[in-house]
This record gives sequence, C-alpha cells and structure tokens, in this order.
Amino acid sequence: MISDKNTSKTSLSELGEFKLIDHLTQSAQLGQASTLKGVGDDAAVLDHKDCQQLVSTDLLIEGVHFDLAYMPLKHLGYKAVVVNVSDICAMNGQATQITVSIAVSNRFSLEALEAFYEGVHLACKTYSVDLVGGDTTSSTTGMMISVTAIGTVEKDQAVYRNTAKSNDLLVVSGDLGAAYLGLQVLEREKQVFQVNPGSQPDLSPYDYLIERQLKPEARKDIVRLLSALAVRPTAMIDISDGLSSEILHLCTQSKVGCHLYEEKIPLDPQVMAASEEFELNSTTVALNGGEDYELLFTISQDDYSKIKANPNLTVIGHMTEAGEGAYLLTRAEQKIALTAQGWKGF
Repeated sequence: MISDKNTSKTSLSELGEFKLIDHLTQSAQLGQASTLKGVGDDAAVLDHKDCQQLVSTDLLIEGVHFDLAYMPLKHLGYKAVVVNVSDICAMNGQATQITVSIAVSNRFSLEALEAFYEGVHLACKTYSVDLVGGDTTSSTTGMMISVTAIGTVEKDQAVYRNTAKSNDLLVVSGDLGAAYLGLQVLEREKQVFQVNPGSQPDLSPYDYLIERQLKPEARKDIVRLLSALAVRPTAMIDISDGLSSEILHLCTQSKVGCHLYEEKIPLDPQVMAASEEFELNSTTVALNGGEDYELLFTISQDDYSKIKANPNLTVIGHMTEAGEGAYLLTRAEQKIALTAQGWKGF
C-alpha cells in the first residue's frame, strides 16, 4: 500500500488561501500562444482567432472516484488533468489550457498538495497544456477536485456524438478492460493490507493493469494520427464509462443501431489472464469496466483502407439502422442486446 514517509508537515493554515495558490502555481509555465494571461488575475485571458473553442469540466470526489489508500497524490493530479484532456481529444480537438479547483480537509498538509500539483504540472508538460487558474477551499468530507479543460479545434472540424450514420464502421483505439482490472487488483491488496499492514504484495504481474488505472493517458496521438491519415471520424466519444455505455450514447444521439463483434474487441494478455484469475468474463470487463480513456469513433467505409493496417486502431463493428437496435454478436454466434452497465453517477 502507498505510505507517506515524510514526517514534517506544513499546516495549510500557515499560508492562507492566496499564499497557498501562489505556492502551488508558481511553477506553472505558459506555452500556448493563445494564453494572454494565466493565474493571478480575476480571470484567464485567451485569444482564438481562426478556430473554435472547446470547454469540458469533470468533478472528482474522494471515496467516489478515487481512494487515497492506493492512489498516490501525484498520480491523482496527473489523472485529473488527463481525463479532461481526453474529452477534448474526443471532440477532435487539442487541449490548450486547464483550470484546477480543489477542496480539502485539514488532514491534508502543504506537502500533500505539493505532490498533487506535481502531477498536475507533469500532465500539463506532457500534453502541452497551460494551467491558467482555479480555486481552493476547505472541505469537511475529504478531497474534491474540479478540472476544466479548454481546447481548440479547426473551424468546422469538431466531431460530435450525434453524427454517426448507418453502415459506418465502429473503431476503437488501443485495448480495453485493463483499468477496471487494475482497480480490482488494488482493491484486493487494500483488503489484504488492512488485515496485515506488514504485507508487501508483488504487483509486477499486474503492472500494465495498475498503470492503466492510476496513470491513464489521453489519446492525443490518435487525433494526430487520424489527421495524418486524412480520416475524419463521423462521430466520436472517449471511453470513460465502459464500451457498452459509450456505444449506446453514439446510437441514441445519432439515432442509429450497432452490431458489435465480440471476437474483434481488443484485449491485452494481462486483461485475459487477470479476468481468469478474478473469475470474470473478459468481454464483460471490456464492455462495462470503464476508465480506459480510449477513443471510440465511427468512420465511413470509404476510409477503411486508410486504417486497416494500423496497429493502434481496431474495427470492432458497424452501425445499422436505428430499428435494428444495438447488439453484441458473440463468438458463439449469439445476438445479445447491449446494455449500459458501466459507471452510474447516481
């Protein structure tokens, strides 16, 4: 389990809100030409002349979205940024700025927040994003994080969820299910640790799964790849709530149906091994696990030849007329209706 070896802690009350903000954001570097003013005024000032602006916000709550028993604060800061950058990528855009707001209880020290912001700054550097603002306040219920991502997309190049067409191919980046199984491994080891705090688990067989849970990456590279291949998706969404749920979002908003082929769903060998260990069906894990942050999109059949040999992309099905419904076609040639069994906020 994650442990904090620091013995000297700085109370947040020693700084106060404004000194705390200055301290946590002093290493924020601005690299976007569109950032005219970042942290330090009543509002950030951005300048976009020949493109469209994208804005997305996510809220993360301790005990609901993350568990600090095994989520290092640096990883949490990184992930909080990534999940928002992923939403911008899903619009076929590029993230340029973020704001980060946090609420914390008095059990958090300055050093703890420094670790969180170390992850935030690393993500900003990795994705060429500027931290331009945010807020801090107190909480009586642990830690809450709100990140807003701002991005741009070339004029008329934004890709929505409601523009898929019947006969379009359904494509996914990367592989699915690893993040959910990483969570299962961490939850299992947390329970072992609670019984035996001296235990030191060997997590090396699950390194890929745990990385996908604790330190996911937004598929900014896929947006660039599709542009280089001259492929513009007809619709797109990121996989945060599970493959099945996201397919149904596309179907509902685009008023189409879908045939998803079980044998085509991309799975990493660790996913298959861990699914067997936990006595889970790997297809069910991929359909309902969530937090993969891969991109799910549709393309015209005319563009198939451009992507068919690319190892980063897998065609997993095709869209149909709305009246045909959304179905999984299994390896046993059964036809099962897709249902949204992934993350439910309430």
